[in-house]
Amino acid sequence: MTTTTTLTHTAALARLGHALSDGTRARILLQLRDGPAYPSDLAASLGVSRQVMSNQLACLRGCGLVEASPDGRRSSYRLVDPALSSALGDLLRLVLVVDPECCSSDGCACA
Repeated sequence: MTTTTTLTHTAALARLGHALSDGTRARILLQLRDGPAYPSDLAASLGVSRQVMSNQLACLRGCGLVEASPDGRRSSYRLVDPALSSALGDLLRLVLVVDPECCSSDGCACA
C-alpha cells in the first residue's frame, strides 16, 4: 500500500518530534494518556515548577498536541486526539538498541 506524504504530514511529525525531544514534555504527554489533568497537579507529579509546566504546556499547545478546557478559574489539559494516546503507546512498545558508549543520561553524542 502506498501513501502520499504531504507537507502537512511532515510538519505534523516534526511537531511531534519537537514535543518528544524534551523529557518534561514527553512525560507530560505520557501522563495525559491517563486523562485530563491540571497544570499544578502535573507539575507536582513530575517534580517541576509551575512556571516550567506552564512553558511546556504552552509549547505542547503550540504543537497542536494538547488543549486546555476551562474549569471555573482553572483549566485542565488533555490530549487533542485519542489517537495520540494510542500512538504514544505504540512508540513505548518499540525496542531500541542504544550503544552505551554513544548515549548516556547526559545526552546522546552519536553522529
